[in-house]
Amino acid sequence: MGERANDGIFDAPQGDTSKTTAPPPPRRGHGLRPFSGMISDVKARAPYYLSDWTDAWTYRVVPATAMIFFANVLPGIAFSLDLIETTSQYGVTEVLMSSFMAAFIFSVFSCQPLCISGVTGPITVLNKTIYDILKSREDAPEYLHFIGWVYLWAAIMHWIAAAMNAANFLRYVTRFSCDTFGFYVAWVYLQYGVQVITRQLPMEDSSSVFVSIILALTMLATGHLFGILARSDLGHRVVRRFFADYGMPISVVVCTGLAYWGRFNLANPLTLPTSGAFSPAGGRPWLVKFWELDGKWVGIAFPFGFVLFILFYFDHNVSSLIAQGSEFPLRKPPGFHWDFFWLGISTLIAFVAPNSFLSETLLTVERFRGLLGIPAPNGLIPQAPMHTESLVIMGVRRKGDVEKSSTSGADQREGYELHEPQNYEPHQSRDVTETSTLIEEHPIAVVEQRVSNLTQGVLCLVLMTGPFQRFLGLVPRGVLAGLL
Repeated sequence: MGERANDGIFDAPQGDTSKTTAPPPPRRGHGLRPFSGMISDVKARAPYYLSDWTDAWTYRVVPATAMIFFANVLPGIAFSLDLIETTSQYGVTEVLMSSFMAAFIFSVFSCQPLCISGVTGPITVLNKTIYDILKSREDAPEYLHFIGWVYLWAAIMHWIAAAMNAANFLRYVTRFSCDTFGFYVAWVYLQYGVQVITRQLPMEDSSSVFVSIILALTMLATGHLFGILARSDLGHRVVRRFFADYGMPISVVVCTGLAYWGRFNLANPLTLPTSGAFSPAGGRPWLVKFWELDGKWVGIAFPFGFVLFILFYFDHNVSSLIAQGSEFPLRKPPGFHWDFFWLGISTLIAFVAPNSFLSETLLTVERFRGLLGIPAPNGLIPQAPMHTESLVIMGVRRKGDVEKSSTSGADQREGYELHEPQNYEPHQSRDVTETSTLIEEHPIAVVEQRVSNLTQGVLCLVLMTGPFQRFLGLVPRGVLAGLL
């Protein structure tokens, strides 16, 4: 993070931290000079690469990893339910593989490691729409062959756009545009959450449906309750921060356990459909022979690839913009051009990627070949800003320091107290006069690092193993509906 805590006092940024402005997005390339934006991004971010790893040795990374793991994986799996039941081409394993791939690429190679990437609603809607269009054709090609070429065309467009500094146009994207797109994504989440329940209505066993509804409402209420408590003035600030950090994981675990308690267990609510360890949906091989697609369909895939490119251009970059909003006191520079280039690579890897992991012992990786039929990942809303928010370090300012700064006409760098858990003091130990001089908390820093993103991706890979696949098979669909 650059500066470190010293005896409980953190050097805050100059000026009013409540109005700290994020680095201006994006760094402007030199007109149409190819690769100038990418080169500028790398030069600006490279000096911070080592600190991106060393700054992770702080407690804030632990709750951020736990929170973003549940917030990223479970909604992605919930979206996959629609693809599983309609296309039979995707499954839980594919979503987990896509999340791991995105986390590895953007935590190791990107200039904006705080931006969380994975499977989200818009790409799910696009994949399903393409499937519905192809299904209406009598001479329809193999779905995964066609979608692979869609990804390939989109990847090529990503690289061209990154090379020609297309991210410069993001300077004209306002907060209103970001909020509007965020509203659309939120509506997709709400729609899919309701659909998870409504798809169970035709079941003969109505008790299972009612239990799913109860679990969904319980999950929704519990999650919001933790959020309300975290934002309230009730209790000690340590307890409130604990609710904010671990409210979501606790809600998921408790509601999942509730499904197996008493008469709820007798209702046998629907759970996630899982497959074997590292096995794709339907037992199909990882290798998809995309080269067998007819040339006519290769050309037809091009406009769909353009639609995917436009979607990712806006979705991923807006996710990055919101994750680096002015409300977060970030200090390290962004890199929109460079990251968009790597988004194209991740889209390509969803097309051309390893075919192995097929050994029963999982000790060897045979060779790299073929098409890995997985959904293409991109920046996530609201997970990306949630990740940044969970890494914020809060501090309080003493009233005397604020009054002094107002009389001198400049904010002081002193007077900010670090509120990491190891530095908390019980209210009883604080002098009454000192307590009365404190005002509300302010964000004073963000733990800008790469470890939390990488760790949650590795956990996705762990979930693909046999024992954890059985564990995922215990999660009721109603819990996922409430989470959405």
